[in-house]
Amino acid sequence: MGIVKSKENFSAISLSGGKDSTALMLLMIEKGLPIDSVLYADTTMDFPEMEAHIAKLDGLLFRECGIHITTLRHPHGFEWLMFDEPKVKPSCLEKRARLGIPPFGNGWPGARVRWCTGQLKTLLISKEVNRLKLEKNALHHIGIAADEAHRCKDDPQNRYPLVEWGITEAQALQICYNHGFDWGGLYEIYHRVSCWCCPLQRVGELRNLRHHHPELWARLLELDQRARAQFGPGPLGQFKKNWSVERYDERFAREDANSG
Repeated sequence: MGIVKSKENFSAISLSGGKDSTALMLLMIEKGLPIDSVLYADTTMDFPEMEAHIAKLDGLLFRECGIHITTLRHPHGFEWLMFDEPKVKPSCLEKRARLGIPPFGNGWPGARVRWCTGQLKTLLISKEVNRLKLEKNALHHIGIAADEAHRCKDDPQNRYPLVEWGITEAQALQICYNHGFDWGGLYEIYHRVSCWCCPLQRVGELRNLRHHHPELWARLLELDQRARAQFGPGPLGQFKKNWSVERYDERFAREDANSG
């Protein structure tokens, strides 16, 4: 997992936009390590503050390294995958017909089937990284912090500099703040700052979304209504098990009224 500084190696960073991958990019620039490509998968469901953060990082990258972030996007996007992607496997079609579910759309993602992460992030990044490894013998720099080193994979072309440097998640966030990157305060409100519509986020995060980003909460309610209308009360139509966004909205409204 050592860091290779030789210019003979094509150097790529995968950037999620979160604190760890941001700190990785900032430190590689600061240390003068080569950066030939920065890959970012845009789900189109990021917070507006994250979009501004990526734009700010892109400006820094261009000033310091003369390159721009390479943004990867699914050709159709989140809502098409959720509501419109045709199903083709016979077993899937048979099951859906039996349950009265339309033969298209994936419904809400969940812990067991995280199609959103796979199709909107992992597959896009992996395809491009594998191409760079094959064509340019690229080294892939990944922003995993030292306190999550168990996530590192044994690949001779992967590099984990934050682990190498002993930088924890908390330290990575502070490094970003020290360099003037604060995501417009997102990390002061939310534990995770990726897609605002994720059903896997904590209840407290949902409460904060309703309070701090009411325009996104309104969009989440619309997605929820569409999902329940299309997929019914089963797992595909449930935001969380036994919970709809509408039910959370009613709960939070009651809590606000009681606390007032």
